[in-house]
Amino acid sequence: MPSPYWVLGERPGTALLPATTPLPLTQVGALLARLGQGDPHAVAEDLLRLVGAHVPLAQCAIFAFEAGRPARVVAVGDRSRTLELPHIADTYARRFHRLDGSAAVMREEQAAAARAGSAQPRILLHRQQGADISHPEYRRLCYELPQVAERLSVLALYEGRRWFSVNLYRGLEHGPFDEAGLAVVEAFAPLIVHTVRLHHTGLAVNQALGDLLLARLVRRFPALTQRDRDVVVALMDGLSAEAMAQRLGLTTGSAQTYRKRVLRKLGVGSQKALLALLLLQS
Repeated sequence: MPSPYWVLGERPGTALLPATTPLPLTQVGALLARLGQGDPHAVAEDLLRLVGAHVPLAQCAIFAFEAGRPARVVAVGDRSRTLELPHIADTYARRFHRLDGSAAVMREEQAAAARAGSAQPRILLHRQQGADISHPEYRRLCYELPQVAERLSVLALYEGRRWFSVNLYRGLEHGPFDEAGLAVVEAFAPLIVHTVRLHHTGLAVNQALGDLLLARLVRRFPALTQRDRDVVVALMDGLSAEAMAQRLGLTTGSAQTYRKRVLRKLGVGSQKALLALLLLQS
């Protein structure tokens, strides 16, 4: 029986994706433009569209694993199969990831992946179906409920300490990955790995900078409420009133009201003026 995982480029009988396979440059450009930006899930949605144009896919979920820290959901993308995917991903990260076959792969490959470095990472691919999982609740929640036939994980180590797992899911209507589907994912694997690394790094930098700027603002305006701070963060992320309303659980009208109130409290008249205030104050 073949191994459920392999190193990219070392699978026997790999069928290479034709070099003439067209890539939609508009989608690639959109993907690159959103790396590290305010919406963390955009990268999963974009990868789902990009790879899914060549092989049928149902979902994409991206996770980060680091020794001594809880597993973390980086992003999720879904083709309208179930609105439960964020909850499923969070439960998997909290409860089930240690039972996953990919967890054993990461332990086994840690030393070799660390030697490979970041410029040319050791990329691994791991296949898993529901039948491979002995834990009934894990199998039910992550495979049976979302009607997943198979998951193919693209794994790579970052900075010698943090694993990223980009999980691509096939629905029951698609069936397991065939040779052509595996070849497509293998061809995209380097792009997938470097995209997720850049996205995660950008988010971390933006988060650190955002925390610093927000701390400055709070020191200068101590009367700001928690809701005011949430609105400021949304404005810093460049969210529209509609996107802000969705993030904060408000109506669009309420989001617009909060926006005006916060800007008035800070003595500025626009989102651009708010950013100038954040950057210039000491």
